[in-house]
Amino acid sequence: MPKTIALLLTGSILLTSCASTTLIQSNPSNAKVYLNGEPVGTTPYTHHDTKIVGSTTMVKLEKEGYNPLHTSFSRDEEVDVGAIIGGIFVLVPFLWTMKYKPTHTYELMPSSSNEPTTIKTNPQQDQKKSKADRLRELKQLLDEKVVTQAEFEKEKKKILEEDEK
Repeated sequence: MPKTIALLLTGSILLTSCASTTLIQSNPSNAKVYLNGEPVGTTPYTHHDTKIVGSTTMVKLEKEGYNPLHTSFSRDEEVDVGAIIGGIFVLVPFLWTMKYKPTHTYELMPSSSNEPTTIKTNPQQDQKKSKADRLRELKQLLDEKVVTQAEFEKEKKKILEEDEK
């Protein structure tokens, strides 16, 4: 009997280590949430899945009076210790050694045009964007702790000092 209980506990720990959850929030709240093009609810929205390490989820947030926000998050944001420990006993959990950050908070910008705000773009697209849009994206990266305060200040200074083309 103790062996059966131990096996059931081990199995349940291994299976729960495969799942990851994140809370998608927006400011203002009650924005429509689309994941990979599919409507899933409104913010705040709890996303839960069992995707493997490196999987990316495309996010679109929409709210009347605000620019749509397009971004993504990947299952490579934090280490999942439970999956690593499980992987020592059974190799399969190594596919789930990373998990999402507990929360993703996005700032929606009031509408001033019909163009959506985009996060995680390539440098060539950045040249076509206004300074304000690029500063908003940079602030978003700071809020998500992708860049440090020092990196934020340095990039902000570069953007503000650029000549208009």
